[in-house]
Amino acid sequence: MSFSNFKVDILLRHKLLFAMYYRHVVVLYRLGFDAMRLPVTITTRLFLKLSTLVLAAAAHASTGPVPASKTESVTDPASENTVERAFQQVVSAPSQPPALEQNSPVSIALIYPNADISDFWDRNFVAMKSRLDELNIDYNITEFSSAQLEHSLQDRHTDEVLKRADEFDFVILGPTELQVQASNIQRLSAEQQFSTFIWAFHTPDEEWSHKPAAWFDFSSSQGAQAMCDFLLQELGPDLYFGMNRGIPGVTDQQRSQEFKDCVESEGHWINLYEHFGQYQKAGGADGAALILKNFPEIYVLHNANTAMTMGAIEEADRRDAHHDLYITGWGGTRREIQKIREGKLDATPMRMSDDVGVATAEAVRYYLQGRQDEVPEIYLGRITVVNNHMTGDEIDRLMKEAFRYSGLKELQR
Repeated sequence: MSFSNFKVDILLRHKLLFAMYYRHVVVLYRLGFDAMRLPVTITTRLFLKLSTLVLAAAAHASTGPVPASKTESVTDPASENTVERAFQQVVSAPSQPPALEQNSPVSIALIYPNADISDFWDRNFVAMKSRLDELNIDYNITEFSSAQLEHSLQDRHTDEVLKRADEFDFVILGPTELQVQASNIQRLSAEQQFSTFIWAFHTPDEEWSHKPAAWFDFSSSQGAQAMCDFLLQELGPDLYFGMNRGIPGVTDQQRSQEFKDCVESEGHWINLYEHFGQYQKAGGADGAALILKNFPEIYVLHNANTAMTMGAIEEADRRDAHHDLYITGWGGTRREIQKIREGKLDATPMRMSDDVGVATAEAVRYYLQGRQDEVPEIYLGRITVVNNHMTGDEIDRLMKEAFRYSGLKELQR
């Protein structure tokens, strides 16, 4: 790195740190804290951060980049991509019923937090059953339902399934939160009497002693990048934004933090306020209320799931504030798409929702045929951004593909 480039790099980082300092003080002041007691402490911390950046940049300039580890990759990416592409083609295509003989129905345990505003869980349950029916596979499914925040209930459901391990061929777990349920995932994965699949997450932990057979999800990281790219093109740089975040953990890190990092670094957006709404509708409404009351500069409000999106929209309705706030959702559920049609939601990364359920059904088929090696360890469904500029016909085409098994009507739950 040349000295001139080094100076430019430091100036840009200093600008970002100043923006961080401004945000901390403004947030504390507007939410009622005595911000005047804090600037010295905050300034000291920022100075230490800036000093660290200077030293790190200087070291980089003098020594060059650190060479990559020779042991950081031992897999064959080309082989993995081939398996993933072939499997995705099967998932996206009409079903091809196999010539398959079964001595008894396949027994599946499904542990999932479907008692939630988002219809993601129920739609993929319907999609999985419908695809299994088309494949002429006989099956029995035992459901263990919970709400998103009922972590301990999933503990009890896991205990129950393990006690009855000899009854099941497959166990599908949709964790309430990945790290919270890490022990249960490993307990299920260690059991040899069934194969364990994970829904709605896709980040294996290398330190786990036992890992599931496969993960079925949509990449929140891909969704965050897609939303960042779309919003920077749609709205441009240098905007203030706020966030309704979920529960601290992997999902929120990908959906919220990665989105935040992207718009800040690539569009120079400034985040003035973050609210952890716990993935609940009331939490989304509370965050929107605080932003509308205390931060009129904020134009974009990010929401990390459907429930918080619905809460934010209702609060904007109540305050007649849709012209003041550009609201984004997450997932492209039927309720979100309806709000886009109504002009109350501006954009959302839409999952081809039934992909996860269809992929799981196809994985069951492959396992029954002894073709486990043709099932990717991580399956990721398709995502596209739906926005308020799309025509009704464009949205209809996406809806038909996304909900090709679970249907366009609201599910009876």
